[in-house]
Amino acid sequence: TEGGKDTCSRFEVRGYPTLKIFRNGELSSDYNGPREAAGITKYMKAQVGPASKQLKTVADAEKELSKEEVVIYYLGKDDTDVSSTFQKVATKLRETVAFAHSAEEAVAKAVGQPLGTVALVRPKHLQSKLEPSQVVYDGSATDKSALEAFINKNYHGLAGHRTTDNAKDFTGAIVVAYYGVDYVKNVKGTNYWRNRVAKVCKDFPAYKCAVSNKDDFQHEMSEYGYDYVSGSAPVIAAKDSAGLKYKMTEEFSVDSFRDFLEDLEAGNLEPYLKSEPVPDNEGKPVKVAVAKNFEELVTKNEKDVLVEFYAPWCGHCKKLTPIYDELGEKMADENVEIVKMDATANDVPPMFNVRGFPTIFWLPKDTKKPKSYEGGRELDDFVKYIAEHATDELKGFNRKGKAKKEEL
Repeated sequence: TEGGKDTCSRFEVRGYPTLKIFRNGELSSDYNGPREAAGITKYMKAQVGPASKQLKTVADAEKELSKEEVVIYYLGKDDTDVSSTFQKVATKLRETVAFAHSAEEAVAKAVGQPLGTVALVRPKHLQSKLEPSQVVYDGSATDKSALEAFINKNYHGLAGHRTTDNAKDFTGAIVVAYYGVDYVKNVKGTNYWRNRVAKVCKDFPAYKCAVSNKDDFQHEMSEYGYDYVSGSAPVIAAKDSAGLKYKMTEEFSVDSFRDFLEDLEAGNLEPYLKSEPVPDNEGKPVKVAVAKNFEELVTKNEKDVLVEFYAPWCGHCKKLTPIYDELGEKMADENVEIVKMDATANDVPPMFNVRGFPTIFWLPKDTKKPKSYEGGRELDDFVKYIAEHATDELKGFNRKGKAKKEEL
């Protein structure tokens, strides 16, 4: 509003909502944390005081052990290499991981580890017989990277509780069980299914497994064709290391889940593709790609390809449509394919980094390695780019994009 215009300008507020962190009345930094109440509270608590909480008494230890999150403990004297390494890692990870330390023998006993130990301790609601509730660090006392890697490897356990706040932790080859995960009102029911997921995942260490609340991730589930999930049993979705998606179609059981992961690991499953029906492109200057014909039209096409990823609601895309159609007509007799795909209705292959619309890529026929198109959006801009970058010189245009004179 007009009243806050000067303030927004002074603190470089360019969008809404924008959150900033102030310390002692001075701007400290932009807020880049979670956007839900619990996540904001955790993030801001991490900004206050030291990165690791000092535990002086058994009561302090018991309070820390009652937290509903993983805590990393250092139990030992402050003047050691491992203490220095621990504090440095705590400072780096303070926004997402809880740390505590103590040199008191009684505190170490309450935690359940001897002095001289760094240990990761799981909260009670995430403890199970399938994995240790405490994991002791046995790496180098001076290697910060090793300690950080230890925390990242063990933090979420066999089947982590994946939320909208920590979803970024689950990358690469992942398997997610979606159901009514609720650690507030239904701990027992939540762990009934989580333990069954973890039991199978223990035998497939190449995949990071997780459980997620189906209501919180409805949009993500729709990317796997799950429009609505009834009943209490989980549904399973997975991604491999290449980013391809897979969906378990059988009803969940320990045996069916194991069979799914065995087939996934062996490469016996067909990736799940969200795709519109394959259209009839016969005689059309701009070919319409969908997920099911994308390889044929783009990555395995024997021509050079210019492909546009668009969204139906995108104003810039609508403005580009007549120009792109005219470009298709100009390239109709060339060894170049002009292609477009609705990226909201079809899965975009992982090799294409589409973060906005329209996004355009050029693929030469000899390499088929996508190159982001950064040129102008007028017809002449496209023609000049294609004329310059085409594997073979165009029939109708020279390398500078000038139309060749027709021979009489």
